[in-house]
Amino acid sequence: MKKIKILSVFFLGLGTGFTMAQEVEITGKVVGEDGVENIHVINRTSKHFTITNAEGHFRLNVNLKDTLTFSAVQYKPKQVIVNEQILSNKTLEVFLEVQVTSLDEVVVGKVMIGDLESDMKNFEETPDLNFYDVGIPGYKGKPKTQQERRLNEATTGGGIIPLNPIINAITGRTKRLKEYVKLERRDDLLYAIISRLGEDFLSIYPLDEDHEMDFFYFCSDAPDFELRCKNKSEVEIFEYLTEKYKVYQENLKSHDD
Repeated sequence: MKKIKILSVFFLGLGTGFTMAQEVEITGKVVGEDGVENIHVINRTSKHFTITNAEGHFRLNVNLKDTLTFSAVQYKPKQVIVNEQILSNKTLEVFLEVQVTSLDEVVVGKVMIGDLESDMKNFEETPDLNFYDVGIPGYKGKPKTQQERRLNEATTGGGIIPLNPIINAITGRTKRLKEYVKLERRDDLLYAIISRLGEDFLSIYPLDEDHEMDFFYFCSDAPDFELRCKNKSEVEIFEYLTEKYKVYQENLKSHDD
C-alpha cells in the first residue's frame, strides 16, 4: 500500500510538471493613454510575435517563466515574466507608460538682434505665387521622386510624333529609369520595415552589427520581397523576416566553412 501511495504521488508530480511544461495560449489586453493598436508583443523565449488590435487585445502562446516584451513608439518598453497565475488564468493585462520625449527649446516669432542685415531677413516676406493664387489647374497628388520625374520626362513629349519617348525607348533609357523607380520603391519599403520592426526583430534574432543592414538588404533582394511585405501586416512581415533570417544564417555558416 505504501508503494502504491509513493507511486501515486510520483506520477501526480510528474503529471503536474508535464502540464506546467506545456505551451498555453493566453489572451491579453494592453492598456495605455495614447492608443493601444499595433503594440508589439514578443515572447523573447520562444520567439513568438504578435500585435494588438484596436482594443489592445492579443493572443500569444507562452510557457512558464517565458519573458514577454511590450513595445511601441509612444510607450516605454515593458517586460513581463510568465508566472503560474498567468498560466492558470490564461489571461494577462498590461499597463504601459507613455514615453515622454523632451524637445529642444523653440523660439516662436521673429528675433531682432540689432544687426540691420540680419534683422531685415527676419521680416515677413511675400510668398511666391502658386497655381492656387492665379486660378489655374495644378498637380495636387503625392510629389514625385527624382527618378519618377525622370521617367515621366522620358515617356512624354509634344508634337505630332513625340520623339522623346521613341528615342528613349530605342536607347534603353526608359527601361533603365523604370528599374531605378522600382529600386527606389523597394528601398522605401525596406526602410519603412526597418523603422517599424527592425529593433524588435534584432532583439530576438541578433546579428553582428556589421551584418544587420546586410541581412535586410538580403531580404529586399529576394524575388518575393514586395509580394510578401507590401501592404502586409506586421505579423506577416515578421514571419517573412524570420524565414529569411534562417536562410541568411545558413549562408553565413557555409561561407565561414
